Amino acid sequence: MAIKDVLPTLRQSRNMTQKELAQKVFVTRQAVSRWENGETTPSIDMAKLIANVLDVPVMQLLDLPQEPSCQCCGTPFSVPNMPKGTDADGAENPDYCKWCYDEGAFANETMDDVIEKSAPYLAQATGVSLDEAVSFMGALLPTLKRWQHEH
Repeated sequence: MAIKDVLPTLRQSRNMTQKELAQKVFVTRQAVSRWENGETTPSIDMAKLIANVLDVPVMQLLDLPQEPSCQCCGTPFSVPNMPKGTDADGAENPDYCKWCYDEGAFANETMDDVIEKSAPYLAQATGVSLDEAVSFMGALLPTLKRWQHEH
């Protein structure tokens, strides 16, 4: 769901005006208004700040496609030539891509390793800056199966 579809409800459920939210996230009331009517979209870092102020998970504010994706790096399986990972017995694993999980082992030990390797590809594929890709992955990865079980 797009931020314009959830932000007004979240803000109002906390009895907060656009002006009050704007003051808490250091923007103008007009910026909040533009987010709420879909004219603009806040950056990932701004979405993190808004989520913190509204006390909700940042993923609730991000408009992500509802499609199967790797539960380690978050890459959608709809990406062309996206190979599925394999278990130790060679069977296809539906939860992970081959870049993250192959022959029953994870290729990366930490979330930081995944971000370091994957963020440049995300930035190139989407046209966002590397910093924005890193920030997005920092918000997304903790919500994925691989990392929920690790912590």
